[in-house]
Amino acid sequence: MNGPTGSDGAGRLVLGVARSANDNAWRERLDQAQALNAMTIAQRLGVPDVLARVMAGRGVEPEGAEDFLAPSLKMLMPDPSRLVDMDAAVARVADAVQSGTKIAIFGDYDVDGATSSAILAKYLRWLGLDPVIHIPDRIIEGYGPNGPAIEALKEGGAGLLVTVDCGSTSFEAFDVSRKLGLEVVVIDHHQVGEELPEVRALVNPNRQDDLSGQGHLAAVGVTFLFLVGLNRELRRRGIFNGRGEPDLMGLLDLVALGTVCDVVPLKGLNRAYVTRGLAVMHKRLNPGLASLADAARVAGKPAPYHLGFLLGPRINAGGRIGDAALGARLLTCEDGYEAREIAARLDQLNTERQAMEAVMLEQAGAQAVIALEQGDPAVLITGSEDWHAGIVGLIASRLKEAHRRPAFAIAFDETGKGTGSGRSIQGVDLGKAVRQAVDLKLLEKGGGHAMAAGLTVMRDKLDDLAAFFNETLAEDVEEAASKRDLKIDGALTAAGATLDLMEKLEQAGPFGAGHPEPVFAFPAHRVAFADVVGKGHVRASIAAPDGTSLKAISFKADDRPHGKMLLEGRGRNLHVAGTLSIDTWQGSPKVQLRILDVADPQKVRI
Repeated sequence: MNGPTGSDGAGRLVLGVARSANDNAWRERLDQAQALNAMTIAQRLGVPDVLARVMAGRGVEPEGAEDFLAPSLKMLMPDPSRLVDMDAAVARVADAVQSGTKIAIFGDYDVDGATSSAILAKYLRWLGLDPVIHIPDRIIEGYGPNGPAIEALKEGGAGLLVTVDCGSTSFEAFDVSRKLGLEVVVIDHHQVGEELPEVRALVNPNRQDDLSGQGHLAAVGVTFLFLVGLNRELRRRGIFNGRGEPDLMGLLDLVALGTVCDVVPLKGLNRAYVTRGLAVMHKRLNPGLASLADAARVAGKPAPYHLGFLLGPRINAGGRIGDAALGARLLTCEDGYEAREIAARLDQLNTERQAMEAVMLEQAGAQAVIALEQGDPAVLITGSEDWHAGIVGLIASRLKEAHRRPAFAIAFDETGKGTGSGRSIQGVDLGKAVRQAVDLKLLEKGGGHAMAAGLTVMRDKLDDLAAFFNETLAEDVEEAASKRDLKIDGALTAAGATLDLMEKLEQAGPFGAGHPEPVFAFPAHRVAFADVVGKGHVRASIAAPDGTSLKAISFKADDRPHGKMLLEGRGRNLHVAGTLSIDTWQGSPKVQLRILDVADPQKVRI
């Protein structure tokens, strides 16, 4: 299946595809060392070659292969006390539990914040407390704790404030809490500098003095570690004498949801969280999650795809365009009727969000085309006074995917102040550039990480900001654009895409960020059928030379090069690349191909 090795030492070409419909070179994922590791894993463990190759291609070494196949929370979970300030945080909350102090939980408005708030609230309710959850309005309050909200929580009787998925940089807000005599415990995971706010305890594995090695966790993963530590301390204090302990393992469905949706690497403890959490979710013990799954029409065994693309967006819809607290309220709901009502509302909001996104995307796409016709900007910057600030991140992501370069979408108000979100491509550190722009006074404020950033900018600064991004990032963008590779794990035919293969591949999962799904190439398969369904999806059926067919889908692809090639290629042979999933539509499980790219066999390099 292999062509020549690239001159830069990249993996060998697969099926000779040097330039696909999407302008990718298809290359073997495994380098020589990983190929040797795959052989060793297969021989030592007696696992199929395809499974060994998938494992080796994701960095699994032969020595750790057996443990990888059976990820254990007990083995992978560190002592919570290894995190800086964890013991202080545990002790303060344990004191509040013993004294019956009213605890206020302040969470972020995304899925990670909602799930973090939910597992903490559910745990405290098991202990007989009645915590209050506050999720800030994205537009009115913005991100993180704020003075007015803290004052309202204090007036409502809160004696302790616990922030989750936020708070590590909330200096001004915590000045307010200190003046009010309201102690604060922070549980967070965001990148922070050396200076930290003055609080009772600040648990964050990404604070610079924390050496726990858990910086890859989402906030919900850190919060779960905190609950493990709190449970241990309460047991030591005798709180559980004469009664059962809270079911911590029963919270892992929410931990899995937050972990997947925050797009943290599914490695180590995160992978164990998600593996166990998916099993818990399958039992449908959480009324809110079960109702949301029904509203999203999730059928069969839950997978990371369902969490990231079906459940997560519906929870986020509340924070983007509706009531930011709906997500946390749903996830802590114990009443089935109420859960169904909230889930239906979130589903409706998600539909409204999709309609708004479609209008905004059309406008942003037109702006991007004009910008590209006028030059070759390193970073696409789009914006409008008519856009909703809660959706700009989705628009930036779509622009980035369509044009293979970093992109910003900005919602401006009537004063010319814009709230924007940016998404980057691999190899271009957008967060660093945004922080530099803040230092140069090109932005009112901004921050983020390599792949995503947020900013506040005045409209009259846009030209200067664009010039700065061009000067700073053009070289990185050009270099990143030259490495347009699609990593292929192996070649299959339609006949080889079986449920037995899926069962084998499942052992290497769950797949997600930092642990990508296996991608397979299907050589010279005939496009037996292709048409557009739903909102721009391309449905197809491909057939192998022996006549075996395989159903396929390519999401939001009708206007993408590979989607157009599929639609125009009915009856022709094409090389097809994609990931495999199990479709349980109408109750009978069948393997389905999610097409990522296609190539014309007549135009590949031999």
